[in-house]
Amino acid sequence: MINIDKGVSIILHDWLNVHKDEMIHFITDETHLREAEAIERWAYGADAALKTTILNSQLVQKGDVIEAMTDIFCKEDVIIGATDFSFITTNAIKTAVKKGARFLSLPLSCSDGSSLLENDFIQMDPSVTYRDARKIIGAMKGEKTVHITTKKGTDLYFDIEGRNPGYFNGKAARKGLIGSSSFEVFVAPNEEKTRGVLYLDASFGYIGLVKNTVRIVFEKGKLVSAESKGNDATKLLNYIASFNSENMYRPGELGIGLNRISKTRGISYIEDESAFHTFHIGMGRNKGLGGRQEAAGHFDIVTNDPTITAGNKIIMKDGEIVL
Repeated sequence: MINIDKGVSIILHDWLNVHKDEMIHFITDETHLREAEAIERWAYGADAALKTTILNSQLVQKGDVIEAMTDIFCKEDVIIGATDFSFITTNAIKTAVKKGARFLSLPLSCSDGSSLLENDFIQMDPSVTYRDARKIIGAMKGEKTVHITTKKGTDLYFDIEGRNPGYFNGKAARKGLIGSSSFEVFVAPNEEKTRGVLYLDASFGYIGLVKNTVRIVFEKGKLVSAESKGNDATKLLNYIASFNSENMYRPGELGIGLNRISKTRGISYIEDESAFHTFHIGMGRNKGLGGRQEAAGHFDIVTNDPTITAGNKIIMKDGEIVL
C-alpha cells in the first residue's frame, strides 16, 4: 500500500493537473473525513483553492442530492466526486462538463477499512492504458454488435450501433473532460437489446466477491433470471430490488478493464471493474456514458477472462488483448 498523501498527489497533480488559479470542489461524505483532510493538506501545500462538501452517505447513490447541485457545479473548475458511490452517470455532471468544468469520479468505497488513495492500483500508468484503449476503441467504432464468450459458458450480445465507445484512465486535465479512477473502455449499449447468458464469476461491485458462479440470463435488454449454488444469486437480486427501479435490471454499460495492477479482490469495486483480463456490465443509469437510460443508481458486475469480438474483429481472447 502507498501513503495517502502520495495517493492524493497522484490524483490532483498527475491526473487532474490542478492549477493555482482553479477552484477544487471536493465532494465526499461523513465516512471519508480522512481523505478530505489529506486533500486539504495538499491544497494548502500547493497554494490551491479548495471547497469541500460533505454529504449524507445514504443520499448519494440515487443521485437526487447530486442533481440538486447542478447550478453550483456549472460554476466550478474542478469537481471531484469522492463519496462511496459514483455519480458520474448523473445529468448534473453531464451539464457541468458541457459548461466547462472537469470532473473526476473517485468513489472511495473500500470494505477493508483502507482508503482507496492508499491502494497500489491507482499507480497504474495512464499512458499504457491509453494505448490499450485506442486499440480497443478503434476496433469497436462503427460496429453494430459486440459478442462476448467465456470458457465457463458466457454467450452475450450487445447492440452498440450508433453508440460511441470511450475510455477512462484517471486523466481529466482539461476543461470539459470527465475522468474516472476506473481504468476502462466503456460503451453504452442499446438499452433494450442485450441478450444471452452471463456466467458471473468475479465481483458484484459494491457487494463484494462472487463465491459461486452466477448464471444470469438477459432478454431484450433486461435481466430475467439469476441462479447459483449458495446465496450469491439471491444476494444480487435482493440488491437490485433494493433500488425499487425497473431500469436497474437493464444493462446500461459494457466495460473492459485496463488496469494491469488492479485485481478482483472484492475490496474496492473500482479496482474490481478496472482489472485487466475482465469485462463488466454496468446496470442502471448510463446517461453520462452516452446512453439514454435513467435509473435509481448504477453498479457493475465483473467477469473474468472474456473473449470479445466486435463485428468480425477479435479484441480480446481469454482476457488478453490480441489487437
